[in-house]
Amino acid sequence: MSNLINTGRNRAQESSNAIERMYITMRHLFNRGFYKPMGVSGETLREALLILRPEIYGSVADEKLELHGLLYVIDRLPIGIEECRYINLTSDEGYGDSHFTPIVPPKRRRNCYRIDEEQMNIEITRGRSEIYDILTHLTFLFIESHKIMKRVIIDEEGSVNRDWQKLEAAVQQKELSKAEREIALTHTANILGRTFKEVSQVHPLFSTSNNPERFLNIIYNLGRLAIDEALSNNKRIVTFTPVLRERLGHHIHGEVWADKIKQTLSENGLLQRQLHIISANMHSVMNTLYAPIALKTELKKKPINAIYEDLSNSANGKLRQKVTKTALDNGMIYIEDKSGANINVQLFDTSKIDHPDEKFSTSKDENAPVIIVMDYAFGEQAYETIDELLKPFQLGETKIHLDVDSISIMGKAGILEGKKGDIMIPTAHLFEGTADNYPFKNKLKKKHLEGHGIDIYDGAMITVLGTSLQNKDILSFFHDSTWNVIGLEMEGAHYQKAIQAASKLRGSIKPKVKVRYAYYASDNPLETGSTLASGGLGTTGVKPTYLITEKILEQILND
Repeated sequence: MSNLINTGRNRAQESSNAIERMYITMRHLFNRGFYKPMGVSGETLREALLILRPEIYGSVADEKLELHGLLYVIDRLPIGIEECRYINLTSDEGYGDSHFTPIVPPKRRRNCYRIDEEQMNIEITRGRSEIYDILTHLTFLFIESHKIMKRVIIDEEGSVNRDWQKLEAAVQQKELSKAEREIALTHTANILGRTFKEVSQVHPLFSTSNNPERFLNIIYNLGRLAIDEALSNNKRIVTFTPVLRERLGHHIHGEVWADKIKQTLSENGLLQRQLHIISANMHSVMNTLYAPIALKTELKKKPINAIYEDLSNSANGKLRQKVTKTALDNGMIYIEDKSGANINVQLFDTSKIDHPDEKFSTSKDENAPVIIVMDYAFGEQAYETIDELLKPFQLGETKIHLDVDSISIMGKAGILEGKKGDIMIPTAHLFEGTADNYPFKNKLKKKHLEGHGIDIYDGAMITVLGTSLQNKDILSFFHDSTWNVIGLEMEGAHYQKAIQAASKLRGSIKPKVKVRYAYYASDNPLETGSTLASGGLGTTGVKPTYLITEKILEQILND
């Protein structure tokens, strides 16, 4: 028995050390200004990732190519990155005003610019977490590209096998018939060490309307650059611009972002009102407050939860517009972010909302609270944004302290016990890789959310340095040890650190500010087939999202 425990603990320690090594290496490479991911300088990152074998990257340590991990990574990197030898990480350096068209990855809000055939610039405006995220994904991508290269080169002269020749011919064709596509997929399956069925199933997941054969293009271009590296020593290079290295950690974007919010509050006479900050998505609070007002006819035919599901479907554009218009006409102010922080904001003057449900009714005078909803921050960016938002506002000669009554954080997280769609109520945040811990009094309790057919868990949650680095050994250790961890996410400790500093040390806001944290499970990384790479939540996330939103709003409006 003790041997089993020791084995588990040793693997967890080994994995933990690998994560630590990756972060130290990434910081070192960042300070250095450039590195070659598949050269000597990138070796530590590659080795650590292969020791770690994170759940999201599936079979990265095997010889065969990892398909779902590849899809996860490609969705978070700019279209065309697999064709680029030079990847340049920049600050916001004015490309937005140039002729370059921004490329925004489908699953990450960041501006990227294709400079020429060989170079991709990726704009970093959300701090170190974003750099870690990108470098980890690139390391995975380049490891996979070398697997392709090793499977197609057949001699020292660099001759390639027939499968590669056939894939190359298919990629160069303008359009493929069904038969031609299936022939190309047969050769691709051999190259990847996967079955024809596996590649056929994954092929449409990569397709875009402009590029139905994108999967074949990605595999070909990854292999092409890796072959070029192996034969001609033309290494791929990642660089960090001097401006990015100089600006990182200076809260430049967070300060501009927070000032815009305070300025807007001031212009609308809301700065002196009681404020409630909610970090959430851009639809659940608006829909909870306004859907019953905007969609009275629809509500006669369907219950509110079915309406929420309809609203979460992007195909129902007219329905969404109806709610948004009602919101903008009745107390909502929308602030589209132009600071580069990539966090849009909604302000709700609750005195202008006439909700039919008594639990959401508000006073109609100038003392009614104002709700500030900010879109999700990314990792360390959570500290920067809340830290700046809670600072007093300088209006001429006057310094105005904000009357922040509560801060609520609603987000997605990985669950360690339970399934997708369950809810976690944290009692403390632990910071991965350190003994730093932030216990707090959570105003949201397990009992507030029970009785709705959703499993609720409470306990400590771990704030990880990046979800794409977690593996079962570390997570099992946290779950089974006395830390009693119920889930993992990326922002909690950063938020709490900023809230505690502002309320307990700096005196920016009142010391007894109320905090509420609740997360719904987007995946269970301890369960095979339930990681983030296995796909989205679909409608599974709708019910917990709105349940948490309703409870937060009830407490804000009735406390």
